[in-house]
Amino acid sequence: MKITFDAKNDVMRIKFQEGKYEVSKEIDEGVIIDMTKDNKIMAIEILDASERIPKMEIKKVTVAVSH
Repeated sequence: MKITFDAKNDVMRIKFQEGKYEVSKEIDEGVIIDMTKDNKIMAIEILDASERIPKMEIKKVTVAVSH
């Protein structure tokens, strides 16, 4: 998993796997899910991220995996 924040374009992207997506679905205004043709989630994109996520929280992004 890779989480990136493009401050210039104010976009946060959470990428779960590499490759080309087949389908993009906007599940809410400015929240887009990219999926494979068999509906596996490849990435989540959040537009205008700083309006949706407090800037201090964007700077503290961490990834945790629990088993």
